[in-house]
Amino acid sequence: MSEIAQLLYYAAALSGCAGLLYTGVLFVVALVSVLAPTPERRKDARTTLTILVRRRPR
Repeated sequence: MSEIAQLLYYAAALSGCAGLLYTGVLFVVALVSVLAPTPERRKDARTTLTILVRRRPR
């Protein structure tokens, strides 16, 4: 039984790390979309942000 508990712990830790990484990527792309020096870069960053945050219909 301890092997299952250990596996669940590692799965939860991996899921948490993936969530933090995704949040970090969203934050950086949002910053670039606001602070980029050229309009082309801002547009590209906004497009990327809309792709990352897109919600799928249920």
